[in-house]
Amino acid sequence: MSVIFGQHLRLRAIEREDLKKFHAWVNDPEVTRGLAMFLPKSMTEEEEWFNSLAKYDAKERPFAMDARKGKGWKLIGNCGVFKVDAVNRSAELGIMIGDKSEWDKGYGAEAMTLLLRHCFETLNLNRAFLRVYADNIRAVRSYEKDGFVLEGRLREAVYKFGKYEDVLLMSVLRSEWMSRKKEK
Repeated sequence: MSVIFGQHLRLRAIEREDLKKFHAWVNDPEVTRGLAMFLPKSMTEEEEWFNSLAKYDAKERPFAMDARKGKGWKLIGNCGVFKVDAVNRSAELGIMIGDKSEWDKGYGAEAMTLLLRHCFETLNLNRAFLRVYADNIRAVRSYEKDGFVLEGRLREAVYKFGKYEDVLLMSVLRSEWMSRKKEK
């Protein structure tokens, strides 16, 4: 897969050099608050994960997310498409902006736009969905801007930080995405 370019971002293959930043991010409680991670991760585990990527189906390999900074690029997170269901033409999406200095700059929305374009124009999917913690208001708003629709609420579905939290299930259908694309 070639690099996927947006206005301010690019999604590219993950390289070994990215692992130090990934490791720091997945061990930062502020970053992992919105992720399905809750235990510390060692650098050895991060390296094992990286080494396993070659075994992933090409459609499900995650992307490094770089933001344009002047004439160069800065690694700010990662994202990907996973659990691709070839029969039902559906897949789950995930995103992590690990560099907290880059939060609230619209990168999450742009990354999701690029992932949706990838889902519908490259992978020929009909439905893209994600799960988000109900109290992650910033993420929910961002997903809504990208056209995600609330499908349901999984009540007290996850236990994090000493309490049970609801998980929202949100999706975009190809037809909805195509309509929004024509409007722009």
